[in-house]
Amino acid sequence: MTSSARIHPSAVVEAGARLGEGVVIGPFCHIGGEVELGAGARLLSHVVLAGRTRIGPDAEIHPFAALGAAAQDLKSRGLPGALVIGRGCLAREGVTINAGTPAGGGETRIGDDCAFLAYSHVGHDCAIGDGVALSNNVLLGGHVRIGDHAAIGGATVVHQRVRIGAHSFVAGLSGLEGDLIPFGLAGGNRAHLFGLNLVGLRRRGFSDARLALLRQAFRRLFPQETGAEVLAERVETVARDFAGAEDVESLIAFLRAERERPLCAPRPARG
Repeated sequence: MTSSARIHPSAVVEAGARLGEGVVIGPFCHIGGEVELGAGARLLSHVVLAGRTRIGPDAEIHPFAALGAAAQDLKSRGLPGALVIGRGCLAREGVTINAGTPAGGGETRIGDDCAFLAYSHVGHDCAIGDGVALSNNVLLGGHVRIGDHAAIGGATVVHQRVRIGAHSFVAGLSGLEGDLIPFGLAGGNRAHLFGLNLVGLRRRGFSDARLALLRQAFRRLFPQETGAEVLAERVETVARDFAGAEDVESLIAFLRAERERPLCAPRPARG
């Protein structure tokens, strides 16, 4: 514990906790003995940090957030796990992020500059990239994987072991039970793939040329009339025809990767 940490008299900081320079711990917080807080982290009040939790610099954690508690997995009761959160992350009121389990690699991992809005939940063994945003009341099952700069709208539920690609967007009030491609836009209960996340991509600074290539590849991969050609064949054709296009190659790599859930696909055409 550093001498520069500011700790409210009502807070409990257990022996062994490591606090970086300039950490602020507000009223009625409880910090476990295996917790590590990076420099400049701020806990407003009534925050619980438990277990083997490591949080990077400049975190901002709001009242009644509980980070690092054991997984809500009955098979893993009493087994050790860890939570690692990068720099500059925001956890608003009532956020819960569970530690990992031995069966899932032992660690829940969060990247840099992520935002978890009020009452969102991250289950055990999730792996979340940089710049990810979860709106209010988003619920992630265990083992979910989310790529950089993806965003999920409020009150959406994501099935365990789903992958969500980088720069994608899931609309609010959705139930996502299949893998969502990078750059994709999905929504509904159950969610379907609507197209590309063009608004989000433009906000991220994607040029018209990059967007045009992604549009071309998307139309080839998910044509309105699919015919007899299966998706795996279209993937290989697009991989060959768009070789060297970095965004398309990342999309192809996602589609080629082994998956544990079905693909979130466009809604079938009505006859």
